[in-house]
Amino acid sequence: MDTVDQIKGKDALVGDSENPLLGKFDKPLPCFGCGIGWFSLLLGFVCPPMWYYATILYFGNHYHKDPRERAGLAASAIAALICTIAVMITTFVLIL
Repeated sequence: MDTVDQIKGKDALVGDSENPLLGKFDKPLPCFGCGIGWFSLLLGFVCPPMWYYATILYFGNHYHKDPRERAGLAASAIAALICTIAVMITTFVLIL
C-alpha cells in the first residue's frame, strides 16, 4: 500500500501469505476448531489444572495473536477462580 492510498484513507487488505484468498481470521482455530480457551474450559472439568493454564495464557495476553481466543480464555479464568474459591471453602470447612 503506498502513501497516496494511506492519505486518502483507503484500507489495506489483510491476506494470508500461503493462500491470498483467505483473510487473517478465516483459518480455523486450533484444538478442533473451538480454540485453546474453550477447549481448556471443557477439558478442565476432567483436569482442573487446564483452567489455570488458560488463565496464564489470558493474563499473558495470548489473545493478541488471535482475538477470537479471548472469550474462551476469559471463561477458563472465571472457572479457575470459582474452582479456587470452592477448594478454599471446602478446605476451611474440613479444617474446622
